[in-house]
Amino acid sequence: MSKIRIVTDSTADIPLSVRQELIIEMVPLKIHFGSEEYLDAVTLQSDQFYEKLRTSTHFPRTSQPSPAEFLDLYRKLLEGPDTEIISIHLSSALSGTYQSALLASTMLEEDEGKVHVVDSRSASYGIGALVVAAAKAAMEGQSTEQILQLVRSMRENFYIYFLVDTLEFLQKGGRIGKASALFGSLLNIKPILSIDAEGEVAAIEKVRGHKKAIARILELLAADLAGGGIHTLHIAHANNLEGAEQLREVILQHFAVQHADYIALGPVIGAHAGPGTIAAFVSKV
Repeated sequence: MSKIRIVTDSTADIPLSVRQELIIEMVPLKIHFGSEEYLDAVTLQSDQFYEKLRTSTHFPRTSQPSPAEFLDLYRKLLEGPDTEIISIHLSSALSGTYQSALLASTMLEEDEGKVHVVDSRSASYGIGALVVAAAKAAMEGQSTEQILQLVRSMRENFYIYFLVDTLEFLQKGGRIGKASALFGSLLNIKPILSIDAEGEVAAIEKVRGHKKAIARILELLAADLAGGGIHTLHIAHANNLEGAEQLREVILQHFAVQHADYIALGPVIGAHAGPGTIAAFVSKV
């Protein structure tokens, strides 16, 4: 096992099988329906969440892990000789999760400097792609600085576009960010959203109709990629596999893609994006 351990949080939406294969540690956020509390991706999985969302009379709320939860995990991992930790988390503009992890790292007086906390400036598989790449690099024997440089480079060459059925969930969850100007839109207007360089939800533009929105995402990707291909494509969805399949097929028809896969948006991300959301997470060659 590598002496560099990789830690993330549940909003990275990394499948359990991948986390197990790459020995990625995960600290869950919490999700609340009224007085009921669940651990994201631990005691509440995606399919269970969307069913509960459909039937519950309560709007879901989410909360971040405490510094103590990160501290307990860091101490456990640092029991190994010469161990270092790279901890990659949900955008600090969207949650206090990064700050909790950072605070925990400062409480390790006897292991000062051994935990490197990274703000992904992203969400869902925008985090997950960085974490998976870091874990693979650690297994290959790369150094801490090499892995951190890889993460920084990927973060600057990563593109996210997503379509939501409604802005209600982002607004009620307080994550509307720079997309607030989209309120009051006419019927059938589909907002194309992204996450900007500061890690905030941002509106790209409003398009009338689903097909036109998909076509516009293709145009935006073409400009981003500047004639190049796609190294990895992850299509994510919030209980909308049909929409995800449509988006995947259209992208595959227009770009050379080395690797493509599906990701289910987990409970915490789904609570803010809302059911029906589809998203493209793109890392260029």
